[in-house]
Amino acid sequence: MLPSQRALFDIPRDICFLNAAAWSPLPIAVQEAGRAGVGRKGQPWKLDAAFMQGQYERARKAAAALINADPADVALIPSVGYGVSTAGKVMTIPRGSRVLVLQDDHTSPVLEWMSRADASGFSVEMVKQPADGDWTSAVLEAIDAKDAAPLALVSISSVHWSDGGALDMPRIATAAKAKGAALLVDATHDAGVRRIDVKTLDPDFLIFPTYKWVLGPYGRAFMYVAKRHQNGVPLEQTAPARKGVAAEQKVYFRDLSYADGARRYDMGERDHFISLEMAAVGMEMMAGWGNDPIVARLSMLTDRLADGLANSGVRVLDRKLRAPHLICLHFPKGMSDELPQKLAAENVYAAPRLGRLRISPHVYNDEQDVDRFVEVFKKVAL
Repeated sequence: MLPSQRALFDIPRDICFLNAAAWSPLPIAVQEAGRAGVGRKGQPWKLDAAFMQGQYERARKAAAALINADPADVALIPSVGYGVSTAGKVMTIPRGSRVLVLQDDHTSPVLEWMSRADASGFSVEMVKQPADGDWTSAVLEAIDAKDAAPLALVSISSVHWSDGGALDMPRIATAAKAKGAALLVDATHDAGVRRIDVKTLDPDFLIFPTYKWVLGPYGRAFMYVAKRHQNGVPLEQTAPARKGVAAEQKVYFRDLSYADGARRYDMGERDHFISLEMAAVGMEMMAGWGNDPIVARLSMLTDRLADGLANSGVRVLDRKLRAPHLICLHFPKGMSDELPQKLAAENVYAAPRLGRLRISPHVYNDEQDVDRFVEVFKKVAL
């Protein structure tokens, strides 16, 4: 099991931050990378001509390592929504077909299809939140629904942000493939923590940002694109997306054919070398620790939370249904609107989400944080 990495972060001992699912603190090394990047922008004449290309590929390689992808299959993008919009442009959803989404999922894998449905003649079917918390069974049932329209796409998060429900993506991918449907995965709350192997999962698209679990900044995200979709038209028309458009050459528009691989889907103005290096450092740290040691640590913390809150009147998902790093408290009589503020007044931080309290520890948390949460929660909530 990975030991607590608190010493690598700038977190005072009296701060109990259990809200990585909203935004993670930046490790000191990531902060230092950002400061160094600002310094480079302050004196750009010192940048080597090859510097930016090295930055692109370092970040691409770091993202690929988290999901067992080839770097050539990963695009540099600014957000999950950007990636889903790219998928919407690349894929054609047939008229009369349906797209499956999760109830109250993140907006990104949902609203893109809702906005296209009427004009394109397909329907968006929402998988209702299951009373027993078993999202996987609910999705599989929807995929195999009898007398339903043909299934074109399953566009879902692999961990639900509001209740911490963990979906069994290999089972869902197999079921979707059996129906001839594409699979888009929003791995916002999964990449870097649970093991993801796109070579065996074989999604059409898998997308994640860096500002939550992989310890990076806002505005950086990465999109895996299966090779079968690497011949599409990008969301933006940029010089780097073409094989031969460059200001340094004598003929500007020398070769307008698109770049090979997922690089053609890189965002415009991708020269964010300040935050791009920050993202790379955070992802490299996560990869260095490894999925299994991280999951062991975070499972220990969330199990300790569940045990500490037993008989306190709140309910949590069964361990086998929830992600190892997210635990959400359900209040049968409703959660007080003031509870998050009361916790924060004690330097304890968790997030209200759809009537629940979401607690999301990361590698910087330890048993003392968990015990502190339980103590303060019982004092202010019960």
